[in-house]
Amino acid sequence: MSRSWPRSLSAATAGGRAEGGKPPPKAPLPPALAPPSPPAPVPPRGQSAEPAPRTLAAAALIAVPAPLRARRWAGSASPGLHPRRAPRPAPHSVPRMRRARRAAARGGSPRMPPRQREPRRGRGPEGPVRPAPPAATRPAALALVTLLASPPASTACGSRRTSGTGRAGALWDETHFGKMGSYYINRTFFFDVHPPLGKMLIGLAGYLSGYDGTFPFQKPGDRYEQHNYIGMRGFCAFLGSCLVPLAYLTVLELSKSLPAALLTGFILIFDTGCITLSQYILLDPILMFFLMGAVLSMVKCNSCADRPFSASWWFWLSLTGVNLAGAMGVKFVGLFVVLLVGLNTIYDLWDLLGNLSLSLVMFGKHLLARVLCLIVLPLVLYTAMFAVHFAVLNKSGPGDGFFSSAFQSQLIGNNLHNVSIPEHLAYGSVVTMKSLRMAGGYLHSHWHLYPEGVGARQQQVTAYLHKDLNNLWIIKKHDSDTDLSDPSSPVEFVRHGDIIRLEHKETSRNLHSHQHEAPLTRKHFQVTGYGINGTGDSNDFWRIEVVGRRTGKLIKVLRSQVRLTHVATGCILGSSGKTLPKWGWEQVEVTCTPYLKETPNSLWNFEDHINPKLPNISLDVLKPSFAEILLESHMVMIRGNSGLKPKDNEVTSKPWHWPINYQGLRFSGVNETDYRVYLLGNPVIWWLNLVTIGLYLQITVCTAVALKRGVQLTSELKELSRVVLHGGGQITLGWLLHYLPFFVMGRVLYFHHYFPAMLFSSMLTGITWDALLKFCAGFLSPSTTARKVYGGGFLTLVLLILYSFYLFHPLSYGMIGPMASDPSSPMAGLRWMDSWEF
Repeated sequence: MSRSWPRSLSAATAGGRAEGGKPPPKAPLPPALAPPSPPAPVPPRGQSAEPAPRTLAAAALIAVPAPLRARRWAGSASPGLHPRRAPRPAPHSVPRMRRARRAAARGGSPRMPPRQREPRRGRGPEGPVRPAPPAATRPAALALVTLLASPPASTACGSRRTSGTGRAGALWDETHFGKMGSYYINRTFFFDVHPPLGKMLIGLAGYLSGYDGTFPFQKPGDRYEQHNYIGMRGFCAFLGSCLVPLAYLTVLELSKSLPAALLTGFILIFDTGCITLSQYILLDPILMFFLMGAVLSMVKCNSCADRPFSASWWFWLSLTGVNLAGAMGVKFVGLFVVLLVGLNTIYDLWDLLGNLSLSLVMFGKHLLARVLCLIVLPLVLYTAMFAVHFAVLNKSGPGDGFFSSAFQSQLIGNNLHNVSIPEHLAYGSVVTMKSLRMAGGYLHSHWHLYPEGVGARQQQVTAYLHKDLNNLWIIKKHDSDTDLSDPSSPVEFVRHGDIIRLEHKETSRNLHSHQHEAPLTRKHFQVTGYGINGTGDSNDFWRIEVVGRRTGKLIKVLRSQVRLTHVATGCILGSSGKTLPKWGWEQVEVTCTPYLKETPNSLWNFEDHINPKLPNISLDVLKPSFAEILLESHMVMIRGNSGLKPKDNEVTSKPWHWPINYQGLRFSGVNETDYRVYLLGNPVIWWLNLVTIGLYLQITVCTAVALKRGVQLTSELKELSRVVLHGGGQITLGWLLHYLPFFVMGRVLYFHHYFPAMLFSSMLTGITWDALLKFCAGFLSPSTTARKVYGGGFLTLVLLILYSFYLFHPLSYGMIGPMASDPSSPMAGLRWMDSWEF
């Protein structure tokens, strides 16, 4: 029984043979019609005899009949992969091709057609080759996206500006980071929950541009007047503009597709959210610059894997480490990109370990190179940032109280700087006790009593954040009323494990606790001042314990961390951090917790120490080492980060809000007469990114099905699948690492926290839609139709992005007039979601 194939299929196969000089893969016949299998042909020299690897294509290819697959892919080139389509075979070649197929079916060797055309431009021996963008096109495209993203050009076209009408006042968090830049210029110490690099760069930009650090940055809306703020804003806008070429180069390296890179660049250029964040004095553009720099360096280093230890390989590996240090030095969320690079490195090393042609010595060199460039180098640079930070900020300022007394003693202008006090604690000493809880304050008391209904009506004991005479306490023995201030009395030191009594110097009442509820923390016990002239009861006794010490050890001022345990109830003295009502003068609540867990809330240190009978030592002797200061600063930053609470009337958000653009963030203005800037992503871009994430997951699943079904693809589809799975996989992993951790964070969250993840979703959009359009165009014929489909799809996406930017650009550049909730507002029609408040 014989079977004749359609003329179009025969022509396509003949054309593929005439063009490439090699018969295309033969479509499978039904089992009943299948002839005996021919002997395996000998591959041409230089070509592998192994079957084509199985990759992307999934359900679409599985559903296409085998003859159609052969016609579509064996004899024609996808216009998305190559601009030229394979020509149809000449009519006289069809009979020869039929005879060749019959001979092959009989097990013989098919005769090659005597006439072979010269390979057309862009074609290889196996058909159309997916070309890289021309060498002259890449720099031109890079120059284009860089020019569009740069502040001067984008000011003219309205996509990114650094100043303008109505914008000469401080907006949103400029009141924080602009003020911190001023602190660096004035060398005034401050506290922030983020590492110092971003603020140092802002301060440096202000200093180099002539800003004198005198603007107060008190509240949003304050006018800059004659103060030169342009340098700081311009610096942040410049780094924000650099995100576009960095993302462009990353996508180009991963996909080798110029349209994919250009689409990614257009997305970031015309996203209203990225524009808004990039034009003000904020840490976000600085963080995202180092983040994208680390990703690009990692991808470039991966591309140099075939020439390890070359100059370019060392350059990109080292630059990756530098960018990792920069990302960590701006915000702690920079650790997410560290994790991304770390996973990539582990995968790379695991792959090298499985290469049996690589000796263990060479593998050790690879491992050592990565340890040096990706661990040692970032840590050295990160530590150097703090060394510069502490060296520059050497004057006392508003951040002193967040740090230990030993640290404060190093700040010029602090009351502990260059003073001499006794080193070891003794009975009869007058001291102040400072809570190690961040902003926990000094142990304090005054003549005022707790009001009726709030525990026992005894003298209040609180924590006070400022220096005051009511912070002074006298250390006495629990079982003796001897006047230890008598010069003739012997000196007796306080030791770890001693039971003591603390008498308030101003009111002569003892530190006291009992099983009454605390004013605010109901499960804790109340702490009061009790007794007359130091005479009280057994509830005034406290056991003093030094953290990490053995019984009998002396207690050092400033350095020893102590815990006071109430002897009668077993509870521990601590500062809850809660603010008392007006009857408590809005000071911090002090309680005695029965839960015996060691936290900073329950740890104290002795700061001021007065005892005329003891020799004084300079506090320089107690100067903490750089390692101790570095560790302390990180503990304070971590506690501060976890303890962040929203301000009054401040809009917070949840992580699930962010990808859907559910709610923006008000940068300035609350009514129609104010100049209003509103942080909101371009809705078309953000929803396109969201759809792309789901689409990419479907493509991944379909690829797994295709692998199981044994679908064989041409070289073009194999390369396309590699781009989607490998390049898109790295970007998807980056998106997950920069988004999912926020679901488990306990601190307050804001919309702008999603923007690092948004960079990854935008790059994934460029890669995925470029591959999807090429895949769809590959099923179309003739080539002109396929090119139109691909180009039309790309153009449609770009025009949608441009039009949506035209509609929503006032959100970034500011607007005055009725709110969008007012039907008469020109922005009323753009309030697509009720949660948008612009």
